[in-house]
Amino acid sequence: MTQRENMLRSIHFERPERIPMQFWINPACYHHYPPSDLDELQESHPYLFPNFSRLPKPPTDPNPQIQRTYTDEWGITMASQEQGIAPVAIRNPLANWSALEGYSPPALPGLTEEEKKQPNLASKNRRDAIEAGTLVAGGLPHGHTFLRLCDLRGYEAFMYDMADAEPRLWMLMDMVEEHNQTLVQCSLRRGAEWMGYPEDLGMQIGPMLSPEHFRKYIKPCYQRLMKPAREAGCIIHMHSDGDIRDLVDDLVDSGVQVINLQDLVNGLEWIRQRFKGKMCIDLDIDRQSVTRFGTPEQVDTLIRTEVETLGSREGGLMMIYGMYPGIPLDNAKALMDAMETYSSYYS
Repeated sequence: MTQRENMLRSIHFERPERIPMQFWINPACYHHYPPSDLDELQESHPYLFPNFSRLPKPPTDPNPQIQRTYTDEWGITMASQEQGIAPVAIRNPLANWSALEGYSPPALPGLTEEEKKQPNLASKNRRDAIEAGTLVAGGLPHGHTFLRLCDLRGYEAFMYDMADAEPRLWMLMDMVEEHNQTLVQCSLRRGAEWMGYPEDLGMQIGPMLSPEHFRKYIKPCYQRLMKPAREAGCIIHMHSDGDIRDLVDDLVDSGVQVINLQDLVNGLEWIRQRFKGKMCIDLDIDRQSVTRFGTPEQVDTLIRTEVETLGSREGGLMMIYGMYPGIPLDNAKALMDAMETYSSYYS
């Protein structure tokens, strides 16, 4: 069974061969662990890394500069503590509303010149994907709406904007949505079958905005952005870090079909009651406690418990882990071992 068929069966509860598992190694890890150790872990886990190769990799900076800064296409000044670690906004171009009058958003995206020359671009991409056993993926960049507005205005200012019903906020939101809607259309023209809408909405406890403000300002944007993909028959995937329990019903109502949420922050039992057997769970495996500070045995127990709690022979479960600097290599190995072992728990 190809990765494509196995994933589709998992999403649609059609008895997949194995639980789809994904293990992602953040590039910063190559500055903190011997690269040969990371290569050995990948080579010895072919289910997680089916395309791994020991071919020479692009060189990485052995002494990554601290506080890398740059200005993105939206005029937001971003900074990262280390190469590979996601940056955060340190300067908001619209912190003062007076800057909106002269503000120019990025040019609307489009297909490449090479893509424009292909009359049957979508069909070709889908044929290639079927041959490779994958899905044509599309969607929006991480932080496409809520976080983009936070970065443009500043988090606190954006919270006040919503609370005060600031009229200029609608103009800014329309600007951001137009850009995102164009990206969605480009993905559809490329033949996307899987559309991702990744955006962190949760904190350690509770969401970053009230459910009322989410429903008034953000949910309608999500609905409009997801609608053309739903109508085209795409699988709608939503990722969000943090505690999103108060927003989940609205996310599903917006059109989400596969929900990627964190395990221990939201609680396995709550996830089981809310989603098991109802829609596909793409479980984001703990990076804060057990895998970082537990023993290899505890790591194995965590994965087995999650599979037993949320999985079934019919499907409806996928799992993903993002490895960052700090996790002991013994725990990383135990995690990879467990993910491969329990992927066939229901086979």
